[in-house]
Amino acid sequence: MSPARTAPERIRTEYEFELPRGYVDESGTVHRQGAMRLATARDELTPLIDLRVKENPAYLSVVLLGMVVTRIGTITNVHAGLVEQLFASDLAFLQDFYRRINAEGHTRAAVTCPACDSSFEIDLAGGRLGES
Repeated sequence: MSPARTAPERIRTEYEFELPRGYVDESGTVHRQGAMRLATARDELTPLIDLRVKENPAYLSVVLLGMVVTRIGTITNVHAGLVEQLFASDLAFLQDFYRRINAEGHTRAAVTCPACDSSFEIDLAGGRLGES
């Protein structure tokens, strides 16, 4: 008898998100839905040789996010110049989202309701209340 074969495990490599404010393009269209892929070792190393990062280490996250964000709205050519144009709250959201999917392996966050002080988890990947 041959051993039973199991289906190979599939790993999730791209995560969808919804920006708090959204990227506003030249025509005034707001883009909020997007996707980010998992970072590779190369993604983490490449910005270290970027002259913009050498001159200003805080620019590292802008370059890195420009590499791993695959879509914002209908825009698929995401790059550091586009990331520079995001609102500060959206940049902070993407930095946290990056850390969650790459370091922690999930997009959940513990929060507390300011009105009733109840604690619960939310999914930062843009799911709406009541969706699974």
